[in-house]
Amino acid sequence: MTNEQAEASWLSRTALRLSDWAERWFPDAYIFAALGVVIVALAAIAFGASPQTAAVAFGEGFWSLIPFTMQMVFVVIGGYVVASSAPVARLIDALAGVPKSGRSAIAYVAAISMLASLLNWGFSLVFGGLLVRALARREDLKMDYRAAGAAAYLGLGATWAMGLSSSAAQLQANPASIPKPLLAITGVIPFTETIFLWQSIGLTVILIIVSTLIAWWSAPGAAHAQTAAQFAGAQSAASAPAIAASRPSEWLEKSPLLTVLVAVLAAGWLVHEFATKNAIVAISSLNTYNFLFLMTGLLLHWRPRNFLDAVARAVPSTTGVLIQFPLYGGIASILTTAKGSDGHTVAEQLSTLFVHLASTDTYALVIGAYSAILGFFVPSGGGKWLIEAPYVMQAANDLHYHLGWAVQVYNAAEALPNLINPFWMLPLLGVLGLKARDIVGFTFVQLAVHVPLVLLMLWLFGMTLTWHAPVMP
Repeated sequence: MTNEQAEASWLSRTALRLSDWAERWFPDAYIFAALGVVIVALAAIAFGASPQTAAVAFGEGFWSLIPFTMQMVFVVIGGYVVASSAPVARLIDALAGVPKSGRSAIAYVAAISMLASLLNWGFSLVFGGLLVRALARREDLKMDYRAAGAAAYLGLGATWAMGLSSSAAQLQANPASIPKPLLAITGVIPFTETIFLWQSIGLTVILIIVSTLIAWWSAPGAAHAQTAAQFAGAQSAASAPAIAASRPSEWLEKSPLLTVLVAVLAAGWLVHEFATKNAIVAISSLNTYNFLFLMTGLLLHWRPRNFLDAVARAVPSTTGVLIQFPLYGGIASILTTAKGSDGHTVAEQLSTLFVHLASTDTYALVIGAYSAILGFFVPSGGGKWLIEAPYVMQAANDLHYHLGWAVQVYNAAEALPNLINPFWMLPLLGVLGLKARDIVGFTFVQLAVHVPLVLLMLWLFGMTLTWHAPVMP
């Protein structure tokens, strides 16, 4: 046995053991979210907040993620709509014909999902899931469906925040979007000082290579692979029975007339959007992305009846998103608004602890660890940057630490908890018809490697940069 084969066997066995453990002990994503509510509420009470204060914060934050919830619902619906159209199905099937083995297929999905996430994380989730479904239809591959699903998730767990859809980098590069108190601390930080730094590009390239190799080495061989046929949810997700219209009154449903008219209006708005905004900024908006994807699906299906049938098949896969995201909104609210006896929230207590522990040499390690820990409880996709940035960036200024790299420290570290947090898994799981416990054993192997690797790279690359005063608009 070669060294590579021995390593592959060890990682594969580790992933399978973790997967078996998760299948038995890892709770459903809803239970995970509910436990998070209880733990965070108890932490707030322990810091001196009254039970009533914690309860009010939970209720006030419960609906705070509704716009984002609906955006994520439409990520799933848009993916289904486009996937079930004949032209895109043929394209994905063509791409699915490239790998020659189950293990290479899993590494293939990992690389594609991470590269796609550098453009748009929503696209990465949907496209990766659809590619896995197409590969799963190839019986000759003997591909482990769980490991492939985990590979499709790596765009969210490894690289998304290092790319063009990074919320923190986008905000800091746009002076009109930066709140005035934060602008006074950071000034404007262009992409050349964040995601386009050679250090940032180097970190991203290393992550993609390492993650792809781990996906390859940890993938079960054909003898141990669990295919899509062994998952009832995967079968229901892939089914797409057609519903034929038969009544004369339904002629508009079978005619492309309305599709064309709606598509013309949609095209008019999209032309305006891309003409008045930077193209990268425009496409990185989840609203624009969902609109573009949904209208593309409408056109690809051509007839309203076909489009509506596709939407109807997609909706059941959104149930996890709809019922669990409000709990995460409550968690975020308790963390950031339930003040203890000293007037500080749990989030502020955590930030004070970590910032006080930091020095110029250890800033990347301390703030990276802090961002990863808080990101596990507040999986905001970058939104929590507005909460953390004032004290994190003020600390960077006080310590004369490169401000652009401080943003990247946040970005790289925030992705780490995504690897085992069911919050971001839900849209992908809906597409694949899996549960979080099915893929978390494989993503945990990635996490075990990513944590020391990311923190080490953040520290080493940070040592090559020097601080300069904030640039005001």
